[in-house]
Amino acid sequence: MRFVGITRLAPSPTGALHLGNARTFLVNWWMARQAGWRIVLRVEDIDGPRIKEGADELAMEDLRWLGIDWDEGPVYQTQRTERYGEAIERLIEGGYSYFCRCTRKDIELAASAPNAGDGSAVYPGTCRDEKHGTGAVRFRVGEEIVEFEDGFAGRQRFNVAKELGDFVIRKSDGTAAYQLAVVVDDVEMGVTEVVRGDDLLDSTPRQMLLYRALGWGEKVPRYWHLPLVVGVDGRRLAKRHGDTRLASYREAGVPASRVLELLARWCGMEVQGRVGCAGDLLRQFELGRMSREKIVFTADDEAYLRMR
Repeated sequence: MRFVGITRLAPSPTGALHLGNARTFLVNWWMARQAGWRIVLRVEDIDGPRIKEGADELAMEDLRWLGIDWDEGPVYQTQRTERYGEAIERLIEGGYSYFCRCTRKDIELAASAPNAGDGSAVYPGTCRDEKHGTGAVRFRVGEEIVEFEDGFAGRQRFNVAKELGDFVIRKSDGTAAYQLAVVVDDVEMGVTEVVRGDDLLDSTPRQMLLYRALGWGEKVPRYWHLPLVVGVDGRRLAKRHGDTRLASYREAGVPASRVLELLARWCGMEVQGRVGCAGDLLRQFELGRMSREKIVFTADDEAYLRMR
């Protein structure tokens, strides 16, 4: 089969997949299979202390339960630490990054000091002149505006220095941070299409700056950022909203078809005919029919899934 693009499904084994994760992965899969993109499964497992043993296998089991497959992988980030280290050294040597000894508390105190702007914890640049040392490594953000056209969220414009500030690319324990790792991975895996939740929208300008600094400006992928699923309180779906893990529904005997029907409705679809797996809804999916607003998971949704 000839592929016209490459995307990735990138679960993080810091916990089990829930309905919100499933909706994003499902949309990504539908888009990929409609457009003929190759799908790489990448397990983003570099957040050491938060990684849950067995969560990677559980995530893959959940995806298969819904009928979501992939063409390559799984690839684990923890097996690619050398590649991240090489990129970080290039950024340090090129003057794009510097060592930082500041703690999170130091940054919060600086942000709350008198005349410190709006009080948001944008890094104040305390260690910007550090050329050698230990601790974390930060990327040096210049005074520039980063703009891009998002395939779902539309035109985006960020004053990165003012809104986001210098950001960490290597944590104090020596491991690569998310922003750096995904850029290296996406370039080396040939990723051209990224579909993810809009909680990562402000990661995009950071990552675009890394692409440019590493000489990969022409390899920036296309982005689609989708609204999150939230609880009735408007907050991101989490344990406080009950047990919405796919594994919980599966273990309770809830059929995958019922979960798929709910996720499809959340994507603006009117389900017609029998649904056995994700592929049964492939022809019905239209990105343009999806709501631009956050999806609210209600008590009625839970009752529908758990009904006998």
